[in-house]
Amino acid sequence: MHHHGFWKTMVKPLCALGLTLSLGLGMAACTQTQPTETTTQPTETSQPEAQQSGFSVTVTVPQDFEGELNGRCLIAFAEDTSEAQPYEQIDLYGVPVFGKTVYGLTAGDTITFTPQDSEIIGFPFTLSELPAQDFSVQAFFITYTQFTRSNGSVIWGIADQGGGGDFHVNPGNYYSDVVETSVDVTAQQEIQLNLNQEIPMPELEEGQVAQQGNYEDTDMVKYVKIKSQLLTDFWGQDIYIGANVLLPHDYDPNKEYPTLYYQGHFPGGNAPLSYGTNEEFTAWWDSGEAPQMVVVTIRDANMYYDTSYSVNSENLGPWGDAIHQELIPYLEETFHLIDESWARLLSGGSTGGWESLALQVFYPDFYGGTWSLCPDSVSFEHYQVVNLYEDENAYYLDQGWFQVARPGSVALDGNVKYAMKDENLYEAAVGGLQCQSLGQWAIWEAVYGPMGEDGYPERVYDPMTGVINKDVVAYWGEHYDLTKYLQNNWSEIGESLVGKIHIRGGDMDAYYLNQAQYVLGDWLETTTEPYYDGYCITFPRKGHTGNITNQELLTEMAEHMMKYGPENVSDILFG
Repeated sequence: MHHHGFWKTMVKPLCALGLTLSLGLGMAACTQTQPTETTTQPTETSQPEAQQSGFSVTVTVPQDFEGELNGRCLIAFAEDTSEAQPYEQIDLYGVPVFGKTVYGLTAGDTITFTPQDSEIIGFPFTLSELPAQDFSVQAFFITYTQFTRSNGSVIWGIADQGGGGDFHVNPGNYYSDVVETSVDVTAQQEIQLNLNQEIPMPELEEGQVAQQGNYEDTDMVKYVKIKSQLLTDFWGQDIYIGANVLLPHDYDPNKEYPTLYYQGHFPGGNAPLSYGTNEEFTAWWDSGEAPQMVVVTIRDANMYYDTSYSVNSENLGPWGDAIHQELIPYLEETFHLIDESWARLLSGGSTGGWESLALQVFYPDFYGGTWSLCPDSVSFEHYQVVNLYEDENAYYLDQGWFQVARPGSVALDGNVKYAMKDENLYEAAVGGLQCQSLGQWAIWEAVYGPMGEDGYPERVYDPMTGVINKDVVAYWGEHYDLTKYLQNNWSEIGESLVGKIHIRGGDMDAYYLNQAQYVLGDWLETTTEPYYDGYCITFPRKGHTGNITNQELLTEMAEHMMKYGPENVSDILFG
């Protein structure tokens, strides 16, 4: 996890589309302003008539723009631009932002924002509530691509051009110059912005594609990228998977090595395990004292997030199959990796904690052990603080005469940093009401959920009200609740998992992930025939952490391989 990733501080956006909400039973019914499956060209979003009097922000597509523009238009209002432009400050802890999805724009077209426009979603308040004061105002446009998938759905979302799941930096997105002005939404005022700046496409060498980025090899770190035929077939256009490969000290191409697949957020050009930036670890790795292993991180940004979560799902397609049938065989052949279970290990923190546990559980014979650090919710009895199976609303706890907003994140001193409804509203402002915001809640809905009739993930709760959809919860529970999966399948897969499950977290996890970890850990301790023979630890007074250094982690993994691997493991690891 999370929103702010395991090692990240930036919140990325969530769900999308300018929709008109009409609240019915359960989930919101939505009137789409986007094209339907039967259309070949997008239809322009209907714009409210320009106000004859009142406040408006107009965003113009440049007269020299070629082609058609589809996507999410954001307006950011910043008080201070000394260190970053307004659009660069769009973040959960950042500036007020207002979003609207539009289709079929061409040169000279305008997008109009008014306080009366019901299609606009704002964070942390509506446009009509923007305080009267001086602001630096800027427009940002997240460009969408149409995907015609093999399941018959036609959907729109961001196509990765090397941005790694971060809309702020994805090439092909547009922004305006900054206008500094005194703003009063109750006054007669028009702020005019022009999308005259583009995040440029990278310069590519012959044969290169921008997707998943391109990076220069070093002696110790190799960057690979392959086209996935499985994902290409599903998405209806070329889809690539990349990997960053850290080689061991004195790597010998004539020798075979065990592999650690370290799961998590998009790594960009960073080396696995912070090699090259963490001085202490780098010195240890280079000294020859570290176990002789290859460490791999995966570049798998997509239209929903900066990682695929490494499993198959209805909305993202066969990422699990692509990783195991295409990427890993390629890596094993290219870098002479041992293609046996004991020699394939998993780890990762937060998002990577869930991914590493899910891969071990869903592919019990393929991997030899996982060290999952502060994983995303491993039981939907505690989806952070929400019991999806029993609660009726994700945002509020009903106390009769009053409602309590459910917390979304907590500091070590117990202070709540924001409520669940706040973060979800932020993602809705940036992405709309279908899961195109590239945010944390968006990817969970995309990975865990079924596809809705409109082709987008069916929402597990109404993003504006928090009302939970129990039909979607049942699907989540059947397919992606890792605790339920283990409980339901232990008699078949338990023998393959003995000694392989190691989970670590803090008992003051910033996102309350320790609550789900307790459920799984307590159950694992009850296992018999066989007993799981691993560990599930929470560390007192610790937050969102696995509480282990990379040196300690690899040393523990080496001891594990010495126990479960062949007789010559010591020679392989330290010879």
